Amino acid sequence: MRMIELPIAWTALVDIAAWALFHLGISYALYRMPLRVFEKETALTRIRYWEQGGRTWQRLLRVRQWKDRLPDGDSVLGRGFPKKRLGEGSADYLRQFVAESRRAEWTHWLLIPPAFLFFLWNPPWASWVMVAYALAANVPFILIQRFNRPRLMRLSARMTVHKEEGHE
Repeated sequence: MRMIELPIAWTALVDIAAWALFHLGISYALYRMPLRVFEKETALTRIRYWEQGGRTWQRLLRVRQWKDRLPDGDSVLGRGFPKKRLGEGSADYLRQFVAESRRAEWTHWLLIPPAFLFFLWNPPWASWVMVAYALAANVPFILIQRFNRPRLMRLSARMTVHKEEGHE
């Protein structure tokens, strides 16, 4: 399905530039969206029953052991909402953290489909390398969000109930 023939050096440069454009463009577009867009679950971000509140990811892939070794995009860019550490811990803060987790998950899901555009100018083998890269660079971050978010949601719900009962 290759439609554009380029010398290998140019192909590599276009690949690098395209990934930079996709990463920055998609990340920036979602960063600019109001947080309220991410406050509700969607069909994509809803935690499924079989995920057992994130425990499935821990049991199968030991997410807790490696999740803190990966960079937080917001911390790398120096803006946004850093998700590496739990901040103040109020119910409002946790609700914001949950919404930002959905934003992060959406960002990583949306960074996968552009990999298939690389079939337009890469040989098939290189295009499949780009698909593998998109999966390797994004699926771990999606798993981290799906591991952390249920725990944050449970903690937020407990804090809200505690606050409503008049305990500060």
